[in-house]
Amino acid sequence: MKDWTEELPEAARQFLENRRLDEVECIISDLPGIARGKAVPASKFARQDYFHLPDSIFYQTITGDWGEAAGAEGFIERDMILRPDMATATAAPWTGDWTLQVIHDAYDRKGKPIPYAPRNVLKRVVDLYRKQGWEPVVAPEMEFYLVARNLDPAKGIEPMMGRSGRPAAARQAYSMSAVDEFGPVIDDIYDFAEAQGFEIDGITQEGGAGQLEINLLHGDPIKLADEVFYFKRLIREAALRHDCFATFMAKPIADEPGSAMHVHHSVLDIETGQNLFSGPQGGETDAFFHFIGGMQKHLPSAIAVLAPYVNSYRRYVKDHAAPINLAWGRDNRTTGIRVPLSSPAARRVENRLAGMDCNPYLGIAVSLACGYLGMMQECWPDKQFKGDAYEGEGDIPRVMGDALDLFEDAKELHEVLGPEFARVYSIVKRTEYEEFLQVISPWEREHLLLNV
Repeated sequence: MKDWTEELPEAARQFLENRRLDEVECIISDLPGIARGKAVPASKFARQDYFHLPDSIFYQTITGDWGEAAGAEGFIERDMILRPDMATATAAPWTGDWTLQVIHDAYDRKGKPIPYAPRNVLKRVVDLYRKQGWEPVVAPEMEFYLVARNLDPAKGIEPMMGRSGRPAAARQAYSMSAVDEFGPVIDDIYDFAEAQGFEIDGITQEGGAGQLEINLLHGDPIKLADEVFYFKRLIREAALRHDCFATFMAKPIADEPGSAMHVHHSVLDIETGQNLFSGPQGGETDAFFHFIGGMQKHLPSAIAVLAPYVNSYRRYVKDHAAPINLAWGRDNRTTGIRVPLSSPAARRVENRLAGMDCNPYLGIAVSLACGYLGMMQECWPDKQFKGDAYEGEGDIPRVMGDALDLFEDAKELHEVLGPEFARVYSIVKRTEYEEFLQVISPWEREHLLLNV
C-alpha cells in the first residue's frame, strides 16, 4: 500500500522528513473563522476518507450561543461529511509532537456542498467567475495588534512590552526600530510560516501601538483565504510563546487605528492570461470600471460580512486610516476603493473596507461578488475622487443593525453567495447583535446613572 504522506505538499513533506507523524488535525472554518474539527492519530487518518461534524457548528455565534437557523426540520444537528483537501495539508509547528493540519470541505449525505460552509461560499463565487472565462486573483493584507496579556474583559487592552522593556509606541508607521521591538515574535512568525510553506511578501509596522501588517503574494482566492485562515492561528501561537496576545479585533484599542484586511483584486482572461482591467495598449478597460462600479453599488449591502461584529464599526472613524465612504481614487488611501500604482499587467482594485475580524473566506467571497455583479451588470462608477475623501460624507452603515438590514434586502448578492448562506448568516448575526444589545456598557453607567 502506497504511503499517503508521499503525496503531501512539499513543505509538509519537508517538515516530516526523518520524523514520525503523530497526529492530524482535521479542521474546517465556522462562520466567525474559528477552526473546528477533530484531532486524530496519524494511523487513523490514513484509514479514513472523511469524518463527521454536526451542521450546527454553522449556527453558533461568537459567544457560543445558537441562532435559530436550522430550517423547517428543526435543530436535529444532522451530521455533515467532511472530506480532506490534501493540497491544504500543512505543519502545526508549535505543537509538542509532529502534527499536520488539513482543511476539509463539507458535504451533505448526497454529496452536495453545504451551502453555508464559508469555504464552499468562496468556491461558489470563484466558480461563477470561471463560468464566464474569468480567473479572479486576490492579494490580502493582514493587520493585527500584539498586545499585553489581558485576562479581564473589563480592563482596557494595552500594548505589549517590547524588547526594550517599554510599551509598544504608537505613531511609528513603517519604523524598522518599532518592528525590532517585536523581533522574537516576528522571528517565530517567519519560522512557522516557512514550516507551513507560506511566503510572506513583507512585514511592516502600522500606525497603532503594537500594530503590524503582513502582506501575502497575489494568487488564487481559495488558496489565499486558506492561508489567512492558517495565519491567524499561526500568529496567535507565535505571540503566546512570548507572553503576549495577537488580536485581530477590528478596533482593540480606543484612539488607535483599527485593523483591516485590505483585499487587492484583478481578473484574468482564462484563455489568454491577460489582465482584463488593462487593454492592448495598457489603458483601463470597461471591465475595470465595471468592477469598481459593482463595488460602489453593492458594497453597502456587503458590509455586514466585511464588518461582522459590533466592534467592527468602531474602525470606520474619519482620519483614523479607515475609509468612511465608497469613493474611488488612484493611489489614494483615504478612499474606500483604491487603485494602487502598478504596471498595466498588475492593474488591480483594492477594497479597503474589510476588517481583519472578518472570516477570510467570506470577506474575499463577498468582495469578489460585488465586483462580479458590476461586471455582469456593466455598472459604471462615480467620477474618480481627488483629494481627501475624509472630507466627504460617510455612505456606509455605521452600526451592525443597519448593515444587516441592507444585507437582508440584497437579493442580487444572495444569488451570488447562495440564498441559503445568506439566510443562515443573517440569523446568526441577528442573534449576536441582539445579545450585545442586552449588555450595559461602562460608558452608560458612568454618564447616565446619575445624570439623566
